[in-house]
Amino acid sequence: MLKEFKEFAIKGNVIDLAVGVVIGGAFSKIVSSLVNDIIMPFIGLLTGGVNFTYLKIVLREKHGDVPALTFNYGQFIQNIIDFLIIAFSIFMFVKVINKFKKDQVTKEEAKQNTQEQLLTEIRDLLKQNVIK
Repeated sequence: MLKEFKEFAIKGNVIDLAVGVVIGGAFSKIVSSLVNDIIMPFIGLLTGGVNFTYLKIVLREKHGDVPALTFNYGQFIQNIIDFLIIAFSIFMFVKVINKFKKDQVTKEEAKQNTQEQLLTEIRDLLKQNVIK
């Protein structure tokens, strides 16, 4: 069993996944900071500082030692808004990264096409000399 676990843990996919989880955790902190420290203040200005967290429906009042029972739908709404902001931020980040990758691929393709054209011309010239 230990041998099987060692084989499983050393496989490339598991190591890649572990690296992805660690980087994802670090990236999560960056995205959270971006949302909380940079984006949310602007959204707070636009919405007048609206915070849905405190919206709730009281199902049962507190009676002595029995705690109140509440339906905290405001926290759910706030989490949805936070999720949408984070998802949009990640979408924009990935879009920028993909643009850089696309530009790099386009440059490499152009270079490769130039090389292919030169090789084609050389081949054609060699064919002409061989035929004569």
